Amino acid sequence: MNDRLHLDLHVDSHVDFQWGVKIVLRDGIHLNATLYLPRPACAPSPCVFTMTPYIADGLHDRAVYFATHGVPFLIVDVRGRGNSEGEFRPAIQEAHDGYDVVEWIACQLYCNGKVAMWGSSYLGYSQWATAKEFPPHLASIVPTAAPYFGVDFPMRNNIFVPYVMQWLALTAGRTSQGRIFGDSAFWSRIYRRWHESGRAFRDLDAMIGLPSRIFQQWLDHPELDEYWDTHNPIPAQYARMELPILTITGSYDDDQPGALEHYKQHMRYATEVARTRHYLVIGPWDHWGADVPRAEFGGIRVAPQSLIDMPKLQLQWYAWTMQEGPKPEFLEKRVAYYVMGAERWRYVDTLSEATSRHTTLFLDSLGEANDVFASGCLQKVRGSGVPDSYVHDPRDTGGPEVAAEACIRADSLVDQSVILALHGKLLVYHSDPFEADTEVTGFFKLAAWIAIDCPDADFYVSVHEVDLAGNSIRVTTDAMRARYREGSRAARLIRTREPLLYEFEKFTFVSREVKRGHRLRLVIAPMGRLIETTFAQKNYHGGGCVSEESAAQGRPVTVRLYHDASHPSALSVPLGRN
Repeated sequence: MNDRLHLDLHVDSHVDFQWGVKIVLRDGIHLNATLYLPRPACAPSPCVFTMTPYIADGLHDRAVYFATHGVPFLIVDVRGRGNSEGEFRPAIQEAHDGYDVVEWIACQLYCNGKVAMWGSSYLGYSQWATAKEFPPHLASIVPTAAPYFGVDFPMRNNIFVPYVMQWLALTAGRTSQGRIFGDSAFWSRIYRRWHESGRAFRDLDAMIGLPSRIFQQWLDHPELDEYWDTHNPIPAQYARMELPILTITGSYDDDQPGALEHYKQHMRYATEVARTRHYLVIGPWDHWGADVPRAEFGGIRVAPQSLIDMPKLQLQWYAWTMQEGPKPEFLEKRVAYYVMGAERWRYVDTLSEATSRHTTLFLDSLGEANDVFASGCLQKVRGSGVPDSYVHDPRDTGGPEVAAEACIRADSLVDQSVILALHGKLLVYHSDPFEADTEVTGFFKLAAWIAIDCPDADFYVSVHEVDLAGNSIRVTTDAMRARYREGSRAARLIRTREPLLYEFEKFTFVSREVKRGHRLRLVIAPMGRLIETTFAQKNYHGGGCVSEESAAQGRPVTVRLYHDASHPSALSVPLGRN
C-alpha cells in the first residue's frame, strides 16, 4: 500500500487533507503526519508544523484554521505516539527528530524552504528543543506555555508533584488517554491514597499500577544537573539563536517559570540583533488560556480586552517573519503584558522595564503570626518582635488539605478555606491598606531568616490581594526545599538550629493594580498544606533521598521565622510604571 493515503474528505472547501504522511528520520524511524494544504493549490510557500505527544486528532481545528488562511500545516505525532514508530522518551527525542522534520518539510513541493513551528505546553518545549539543533530551514518559532525541563516540569524548584504520573498516564502507549487524564476527581483520590499511605514517593507509579521507567529516571535527578541540561538549550546554543521568536505565557500559567526561563536565557546570551527579534506576551491567563484565552478561570474574571485572537496573532507573526508582511499591530513593543485590575495592556522593550522600582515591606509580629485574623504585619520599618513559628509533621494526614475535591476546585485562585482552617500551621502577614491604586508589576522577592530543627524542610510561599470585604486573590507563588537554599544544583542539608537567610527569588511574574484600601497578604506554609498544592512530594525531614523516604523516617519540624534588627525578614514588592 502507498505510504501516503490521500483522502479527499472535503474538510473544508479551502483545505486539501492528507492522512498518513510518513516522514523518515535519520535512524529509519517513520513519524506520522497529517497534512493540511490550502486549496486550490498555490505556489510553494512557508509551512508551519507542530510535534505532539497528544495525538494529531486533537489539533485538527487549528490546522484547518491555518490552512484556510493559506498556510500549509502539518501535525506530527512524536516518536512512539499516535501512528508514529519508535519509543516515546519524553523530552529526550524531540531535538534530533525535530531537526529531521524541519529539513524533510523544506524539501516538499508545497514548501518554499521556510519552515516554522507552533504549539503550546510540550509542543512549545519541542520548539526550543528543535531550535537548539539549528536546522538550516527553521525560520521562526512561537513557543506557548513552554516548560523548561528541570525548572518547572517534572519538578518545580527541586520539588516533584504527583501530577507527573498523571501526565505519564496521558502519554502512555500510542493512543489517546484524554478521558483518564481529565478525570480530576479520580486522580485526586489516587493522590490521597498515596498521601495517607506513608509510602515513599518512588512507589507512586507502582501504587497507580503504571510502573514507569521515565518516572524513576526523573526521580534519580532531584537537582539540576547534566541530565536536565541535555533537555534544554545550553548558553552557547541560546547565543547562536537568531531566528524570530514569539514567546507566549500567562500570569497564572503553570509553565510560566519555564517559558520565562527560556526567554531570560535567550535575552542573556543572544546577540543584540537576535534579542530584537524575540517578542514576549504575558496575558492574564492560566496554562490552557495561554493557548485559547478565556475571561474566567480559577474564580476570577478579566475584561474582554484581554481576549486577544491568538490564532490571528500567530498567523500575522508568520506572515511578518516569513513573507515580509506587516508587523502585527498588537506587538507595539517587544514585551506586552496585561495589568489585571486596571484591565489594560502595557508595552515595554524588555521585561525588566516593566518594573520601575521595588518597595520593601518588613515582616513583624508579636510572635503569633499563625492565623489570618491574628496575623503579623508587613511594614516599612524593620521588625523587632520575637520569632514566629509553626510545627509541621508530615506523618499527619488529617486536615483540610486531603479533601478529595480540593484538586478540582473551579475557584482555586480565590478560595481561602484551607488558609482559614490551618490555624497554627502556617504564618500570615498583612500590609497596611494601600493609600492609592498601585500597579504591582514584576517579580516579588522574599528574604526570610528561618531556623529549623531538622536537616531539611519544604516551604511554600504565596502572596494575595485582600479587598475591603476580606475576599482574596492569589497573586504569585514560590517554593523552596531547604537543602537547596544555596542553589538548585547542589544539596546542602541544614546542620544548625540557628536562623539562616532563605532568599525566595523564583516567584512567578505578576501584573496587577492593587486597589486603594486593599492589602497584601503573605503566607508561608509547609509545601502541600495550601489548596493549590494539595498533593506534593512529601519531605519527611530525615535528610535522606526525599523520593525514597517514607513515614518510617518521618519527623516533625519546628519552623521559626525571625524578624528582628539582626534578622530583617522582608518582602520586596515590584512596582509598575504608574
